[in-house]
Amino acid sequence: MKGIQMLKVENLTGGYQHLKILGDVSFEVHDGEVVGLIGLNGAGKSTTIKHILGLLQPISGQIVLNDQNLQTNLTRYRQQIAFVPETPILYPELTLKEHLALTMMAYQLDSQLAWQNANRLLKLFRLDQMLDWFPVHFSKGMQQKVMIVNAFMTDADLLIIDEPFTGLDPLAVHNLLDLIAEKKAAGKSVLMTTHVLATAQAQADRFILLNHGQIRAQGTVAELAEQFGVAEQDLDQIYLQMAKENGDA
Repeated sequence: MKGIQMLKVENLTGGYQHLKILGDVSFEVHDGEVVGLIGLNGAGKSTTIKHILGLLQPISGQIVLNDQNLQTNLTRYRQQIAFVPETPILYPELTLKEHLALTMMAYQLDSQLAWQNANRLLKLFRLDQMLDWFPVHFSKGMQQKVMIVNAFMTDADLLIIDEPFTGLDPLAVHNLLDLIAEKKAAGKSVLMTTHVLATAQAQADRFILLNHGQIRAQGTVAELAEQFGVAEQDLDQIYLQMAKENGDA
């Protein structure tokens, strides 16, 4: 293991009301580490993320981030996390500028420094001339860029990125990967889900493979290849092997 433990998910069992999705899920994400959360559709990735964000209450188990949890200090716990959802979530009545200002207030950021960070990101994603635009005027890809700017302008210790490449043009994908590398170099942690496995393999240090709400395996690509009996150290082949176990391939 590398670095100091930041996020610890321990024996998490959870889901929606009386519908159990996750069973006894345990993993850690350390500082300066990018971890890929991989699995077939319906494996429990989104449910896991919702539990980490505090949008769902566990049936049992606990989630700790930097020695804090949702029960000890809800506001402080959530201020340590920045989230880029698969589907952009924007307020139709707020302009881009107002969305950024709202993020600054929510994270209690220093206004001057936060706007410096925001302006750099806005220029990077070619949004700097659109501060007065409303979400209705943005394409899906532009809305996703707004979510990325909102998340990466914070100083959150943990970034959770759910299928971040959906709708992004190749230049934006390249810029996002650079930002992830920046955060990693700064000692931040990244938990990322994606079906773009080649990109995931190039970016992530370790992987957690979910299958039917449980962890099938976790480790580096080399360790996963050994666990699955795959000759090549290739995440695509490992993923296909897991699918074959399910009878899905």
